[in-house]
Order: sequence, then C-alpha cells, then structure tokens
Amino acid sequence: MTEDRRFPPALAAVAECAFDYDDGIDFEPFTEFSSAEETRSWIRAWTGNQQLDGSEFRVFGQDGTGGLAMFWTVREGADLVDQPVVFFGSEGAVGVVARDLAAFLWLLADGLGPMEVVEYADHDGDPSEELREVAEKFAADRRQSGVDVLADVRREFPDFESTVTAWCR
Repeated sequence: MTEDRRFPPALAAVAECAFDYDDGIDFEPFTEFSSAEETRSWIRAWTGNQQLDGSEFRVFGQDGTGGLAMFWTVREGADLVDQPVVFFGSEGAVGVVARDLAAFLWLLADGLGPMEVVEYADHDGDPSEELREVAEKFAADRRQSGVDVLADVRREFPDFESTVTAWCR
C-alpha cells in the first residue's frame, strides 16, 4: 500500500451530512485525514508501543469521546477505498466496521456508526435519508444492509481485536 493520503470524494460527501447523536450515530466525520504525525502519536499513545508508526491507518472521523474511525490498509496493493474500516474506542474497544468504503457508506445509511457497531452489539440504527443518498451516489451497485455489512467484515477479519492486542505493551 502506498502512502495514499488523498481524501476520497465519498468521505467528503459524508462530512457534509448532519450527524445528530439523538438520531443514533455518534460520529464526527473529518474533511481530511489526520496527518501521519498525528496518527503516529495516537497509535503509540493508544497501544503504549513506541515502535509503531501508524502508517497502516488513515483516520477520517471520531465519536464524541475521541474514539477514531479509520481505514486499515491491510490489503496489499488495494486502493484506499477498498481497505477495511476499523474503529478504536477511547476506552479500549476495537473492531472492524466495514470491509471497504462502499460498505461503510451503506452502514451509515442504515443508521449505524463505527462506535455503535463496535461498542453496542444490539444497537438498532435509525436509517438516514441523507446518508442513503450519499451511499447511492457513490456505491449504488454495492447496496447492503448494516447487518450484512457487519457479517461480511467479521467473517473476513475475525482476529482484528487480537491483532491489535498484540501491538499493546
């Protein structure tokens, strides 16, 4: 994976949408990726491992407590938008959220945010018309329910939490 830091147009469109915690999604999208320096500092603080550089992550949003949503560039040679989306909570929860950006868009449209799917297994989303329009614009041919998005990614990356735990010191 190259050091691709170009912000995808679909994420820019998500950043223009209104997120209201009362509607069930605690998510604050960014308009650009966190810098490599910010990401390095964050991963070292989160894990306690000063050997990590965070280069495999592209942070693009947070929840109200400071938990972070990001791409995890684990697929060798794949474009950034084809990398899985993961979440690192402010209190230590971690998990895979979507297999790629298209799936993430449909998860949001179904009313599920990154923090909710990682920290609350039984959270029911309130679908968003505005986010559905974004998903249709950028991923119309990849429509999925939130339940299917989560089943796919958890099947593909069942060991994400233990991978992250191994990084911690």
